[in-house]
Amino acid sequence: MTAPLFFDIQATHNPHRWYLPLTPGVCVGPPGNLFMFGGVGLGSSIAALQRTCERPVIWATAQYLSYARPPSVVDLDVWVPAAGKYNSQARVIGHVGDKEIFTVNAALGARPSDLSRQWLTMPDCDPPENCPPAAHWRGGGEDLHSRIEVRVAKGRYGGTDAGDGEADGRLLLWIRPREAIAIDATMLAIMADFVPGAVGNALGLNAGGNSLDNTIRVRAIVPTDWALCDIRILGVHGGFGHGAMYLFAQDGELMATASQSLIVRVHEDRR
Repeated sequence: MTAPLFFDIQATHNPHRWYLPLTPGVCVGPPGNLFMFGGVGLGSSIAALQRTCERPVIWATAQYLSYARPPSVVDLDVWVPAAGKYNSQARVIGHVGDKEIFTVNAALGARPSDLSRQWLTMPDCDPPENCPPAAHWRGGGEDLHSRIEVRVAKGRYGGTDAGDGEADGRLLLWIRPREAIAIDATMLAIMADFVPGAVGNALGLNAGGNSLDNTIRVRAIVPTDWALCDIRILGVHGGFGHGAMYLFAQDGELMATASQSLIVRVHEDRR
């Protein structure tokens, strides 16, 4: 049986085409102007790729071209131009009707090897149960943020302040789905799209951003209830910013790394 996902990806008669109905639960934005969360586009594409190729994702990168809004349906067309003994090179085109919304390129596969090491270590911080919960600044609602629990271990996020992150542009968030959904590559792809949420923390301003892309590189998926997202805003210039994220299991296992470029937006103070 296929494990439940954060989104409702559906198969068609064509094994290379999938579709995703958009509901508020996979979208973000102000009331009346919701749009699909970028990480959902990457995560659903990873799910489509893994099911089509029957291989785990190694890396995947999404380029965001436009917005998709509920209650539209996003079609996911999978192309596999190269499939070898151990890995496949593939891509997904996500579109609503004739309008292309995003493109995802990826590699999938696994090779027989006993080597498993990591050199990047998880930062020292309080466990999630000792960290304050973050409420999203838009408050209630039934959008994506209502389905994800976030606790702040370092920095400022969602009005919660857990220590200075402005000095080094670093934000530490514990994240997990509120539903009984495993933290796998598709869920990590959604978490990876929280990079723009660290812009305000880094600048010391009420700021965020819109993702231009989202890249994830998967090392090892292990069972964990929470993922520690070590987010680092690397720099801002000319209205754009660049950031990275390192995603750890609770036992310190490095599961994935991620990176993004984004449009920086400074908002009016909502306090």
